[in-house]
Amino acid sequence: MNGFWIAVLIFAVLFGAAFVLLGAANRRESSAATGRAELGREAAKRDAAARKAKATAAAEGAPPTGREVERVAAAERSTDLATTTEAAPPEPWVAPDVEEYDASRRAFLNRSIVALMGLGIAGFAAGAFTAFLWPTGSSGFGSKIRVGKVSDVLAEIQANNGFLYQPEGRMWVTEYPAAALPKAQQVYSQPELNGMEAGLVALYQKCPHLGCRVPSCNSSQWFECPCHGSQYNQVGEKKGGPAPRGMDRFAMEVSGGTFIVDTGTVIDGPPIGTNTTGQEAEGPNCIGAASGGHSAP
Repeated sequence: MNGFWIAVLIFAVLFGAAFVLLGAANRRESSAATGRAELGREAAKRDAAARKAKATAAAEGAPPTGREVERVAAAERSTDLATTTEAAPPEPWVAPDVEEYDASRRAFLNRSIVALMGLGIAGFAAGAFTAFLWPTGSSGFGSKIRVGKVSDVLAEIQANNGFLYQPEGRMWVTEYPAAALPKAQQVYSQPELNGMEAGLVALYQKCPHLGCRVPSCNSSQWFECPCHGSQYNQVGEKKGGPAPRGMDRFAMEVSGGTFIVDTGTVIDGPPIGTNTTGQEAEGPNCIGAASGGHSAP
């Protein structure tokens, strides 16, 4: 589950909780209002009963006892109950106050909008926080890829006739000769030299001319683009064709003997004329230089 779906889940939970709390608050307000009204009526009845008992006692010349007050109150309640059970005439219908109704509706809508805005902000913040803490993928194009132990990678290159393709990182990995390092140190940046000093170079598969995928040529031991005939030596330095520079490459590092390629950092290829290895075609070209056609065998 990635950070996005976790953020969506958190937002849904928060929204549901807010909806329940809002409904409970409305019910509490309604119950409280009803309870206050009932308590007010009951208190008024008791006060009236007490006053009546006091008046009776004053007329008789003796203070009322507690039992007399209770009897008077019970009689009052019985009288009220009997009165309410009698059929009362229907009250005339009165149209609701439009202004009061509109005010209540606006208050409800305003509270709902504020609650939804708060939930939205909370959900966004939760999603952003989760995405920030959630670990990103450790493989695939755009991330740092652990290709393998340097010795194992060199062995794979030799087993594949000088070229190792890594589809996960859209890259070619080839061997960089140690004898060429002094020249390389005058041309390439440190993120590139990190790999070259370990004997490896990671090249982006796209041709810098128009973005075609550049295949290797086993006979010439070069990279040769089938689209417009651009050619590059085994370490991606331009040898011919319309490309504006050598093949782009990735930042590289070696940690604990493991060759790591940062496919999220693409470095422009070396300028035209760069030739640190001095490698020439070791056999027939697969594609004619700058022609786009195949050369004769």
